[in-house]
Amino acid sequence: MTEAANTKPELPENIRVRFCPSPTGTPHVGMVRTALFNWAEARATGGKLIFRIEDTDAARDSEESYNQILDALRWLGIDWDEGIDVGGPHGPYRQSERTAIYKDVAAKLLEAGYAYESFSTPEEIEARNVAAGRPKAFGYDGYDRNLTEEQKAAFRAEGRKPALRIRMPDEDIAFDDLIRGTIEFKAGSVPDYVIVRPNGDPLYTLTNPVDDAMMEINVVLRGEDLLSSTPRQIVLYRYLEELGIAKTTPLFGHMPYVMGQGNKKLSKRDPESNLFNHRDAGFIREGLLNYLALLGWSIAPDRDVFSMDEMIAKFDVRDVKANPARFDLDKAISINAEHIRMLSADDFLRRSVPYLHRDGVVSADSWDALTSREQEILTAAAPLVQPRVRLLGEVAGMVGSLLSTEGYIEPDDDARKTLKDSAGAVLDLAIAALEGASEDGWKAEPLHELLNKVLIEEGGYKPRLAFGPVRVAVSGRRVSPPLFESMEILGKDVTVARLKGLREHL
Repeated sequence: MTEAANTKPELPENIRVRFCPSPTGTPHVGMVRTALFNWAEARATGGKLIFRIEDTDAARDSEESYNQILDALRWLGIDWDEGIDVGGPHGPYRQSERTAIYKDVAAKLLEAGYAYESFSTPEEIEARNVAAGRPKAFGYDGYDRNLTEEQKAAFRAEGRKPALRIRMPDEDIAFDDLIRGTIEFKAGSVPDYVIVRPNGDPLYTLTNPVDDAMMEINVVLRGEDLLSSTPRQIVLYRYLEELGIAKTTPLFGHMPYVMGQGNKKLSKRDPESNLFNHRDAGFIREGLLNYLALLGWSIAPDRDVFSMDEMIAKFDVRDVKANPARFDLDKAISINAEHIRMLSADDFLRRSVPYLHRDGVVSADSWDALTSREQEILTAAAPLVQPRVRLLGEVAGMVGSLLSTEGYIEPDDDARKTLKDSAGAVLDLAIAALEGASEDGWKAEPLHELLNKVLIEEGGYKPRLAFGPVRVAVSGRRVSPPLFESMEILGKDVTVARLKGLREHL
């Protein structure tokens, strides 16, 4: 394979792209990036996104994975125009329901001479390679291309059943990739390949191009790992056009690898590849999609944060970079934090509640089902917490102490380590001052002024030593929502009880 001049073709009118995952595991970020770029291209051009499921591998496919893919797309807001659960003129949209179609197309390819019966076993192919002085794993050698009817009959008499292979032409195969420019495969570099197993099961090498042809897909955007199979598909498309099954050969664009730690391709086994791990941590759809869009594309040289509407307005697959993109979790979290800050307070709270319920700090998993006290405290806490969290999974740690009515909160380990020898004396001064404060004046600003006067001006403590023990007593955390606003929300009785509680446990 060689990449020649950087020639990128014009896009067709009435673009039809597709997203066609196999249900073989938990949705991962590479899969979602593929769905996102196809969706963005369809929406940017007024085209159509077709969503189908490639589920012909009975040993690996699962209904659980199928449902997870649907869950992932719906959570992310990636919608489609034809396909699963939507319908359309080219159904069915699950390959497991299209077996008769593949069988018919395979028969037509065989009858026309574009495919042929191959009886060679893998062991025989390896043995012939060794005998010819080629590497054992060199690949198929074309042995069955010109078998006579007598030879085929003899194989059948032995009980053998043939696979079907596509007859590759003896010529260079070149195409203009939408992302990488002109790519050329030299004659002979791609051997005749199997499209139907000896047991009659069709392979991806047949089902994928046939579905694309029949669903009139004219732009195929997929991962770089599939680039080596593109000349096979191009040749098969030629044959399908000759047979009147395909109207045209689609344009191809091969998106860059997503790399993980150690500059290795991100694997399904890597925790950061699991989409639902990110959702469980508290990514919001806007933040995660924004970051995934940056894995190969950018809206502007100096801008990382944008909405999906802004992406659609600017997206052109020909602007995607060919170089590998690295998944940087810290940057993803940072971008997610920006999107959390852009939510309305009401939206932020409603999205946070399922995480709060999961972590045991509220009584229900939806806003409307919360108690009036929980709603009141969370509403008061929202402006304190929303600017400080990066993930919705962090909200529980920030508001848990505000929702609790406990008089003592056991400090986190890192919070307790911040307490110095002076903590007891500081708490004694704070308790005496706060017990004398009026409940009517229990507001953030007067509380700040009171403790500043007692602990810093009169007590002589530096702010960190003065307010640190009070923060740990009130929240149990080293980092918390603003201290005095938290004290206002908690009220006098709970606040003083917590300071006393920590004093007793020093």
